[in-house]
This record gives sequence, C-alpha cells and structure tokens, in this order.
Amino acid sequence: MVTPSEKHDIIMEISRIMKEFESVALAFGELEDAQFQRYIPSALYLKIQEYQDGLLYDQWVERVFTDHSPPPDFLFEWSIFLFMEGKINEAEVKLVETYFSNTYVFDQFFGRPIVHIDKVEYAEFEHTAFAKSFKYSCEQEDLAPFVKWFAEFEQSEKFRSVAEKYVKSQVDSKFEQDPEKLSILIHADYELMEEFKKLNNVS
Repeated sequence: MVTPSEKHDIIMEISRIMKEFESVALAFGELEDAQFQRYIPSALYLKIQEYQDGLLYDQWVERVFTDHSPPPDFLFEWSIFLFMEGKINEAEVKLVETYFSNTYVFDQFFGRPIVHIDKVEYAEFEHTAFAKSFKYSCEQEDLAPFVKWFAEFEQSEKFRSVAEKYVKSQVDSKFEQDPEKLSILIHADYELMEEFKKLNNVS
C-alpha cells in the first residue's frame, strides 16, 4: 500500500507525462514517444490501485500509439485492470496476449524455474532475460484475488490449448524451410488470438 503522500506524487508523475504528450502533439501535430514513456502510467495506476483509470489509460494508448507492440508487463497490467473491473472474458484475452508476447513471464510470476524454449524470438521482450526482470509476483498481497483467478485460468484447458498451439508454431517457425508453410506459421499468433477472442465473445 502507498501512503497518501506517495499517491499524490505518483498522480503528479502521471500528470507530468501526459502534459509532455500534449506538448509534443502541439509542437509536431502528432504524438511522438521515442522513449516509450507511454508504458509508465499503466504501472503507476496499478501501484495506486486505480484500476478504472488504468484501464481507460491502457485503452487510450492502444488507440493512439500504433507504432509499437506493447511489452508483456504493460499487457499484464491491462489484464489486472480488466479483472479488477469485472471484465473476465477480456482479462483472459489480455493474458493470452501477454503469453504470446513472452512465454516465460508466467513462470516468473508464479516463482517457477524458467526453461528456455528453442523457438523464434524476434523482439527483445520475448526473451528469458526480460522475464527474469518481470516486476510482478504471485506473492503480492494487493494482487491476491487476481492471483487466485489467474492460477486457475492458467491451468484451464482453453488456455493450455492455445498456449501449446502457439509455442508449437513458434518452434516450427524457427526450423521451417518452405516459404508457404513458414508464412502460415508466422501468422499463427494472429489466427490463434482471433479464435480465442471468438471463444470468449470478445471483439
């Protein structure tokens, strides 16, 4: 838990970042964020347990910034906001997105050994090194309701099925030589994600 003083400072930091975005937009006619400050407020909203504001912020980032795939921690925070706001189907979808962005962070979160998988990993945040620095843990008391639900979801058939299919596609992609088959494998994440959204009635 943060103190009232700490919460005030965090809110001021969020405000500072938003004002920087506004200044850049006024100066250049569009938002620029080369330093990826866009991902900072999400973690800050979670720290002060402002789940609704955090959810609205993350949705804003998705609408406004289309130049970069969000890192796993941002997607994970988003799933927490959704869960805390009672949007369970959407929270499941966001957890699958988190897993697709880094298949190791769930092991890190639950304190399990991280075992490298020999598969394609293009972005820096897909690697085991990123997972080992993941800043959230199942031991956090403020996340207790989420942790209980998440642990059950991770062991569910529908998550295990989509996770296994995704990992297989990434392993196969690394060794596939046929261009046509490789193209199918490369886009497997999109197809699997769309199937999972449909299963959860999420657009």
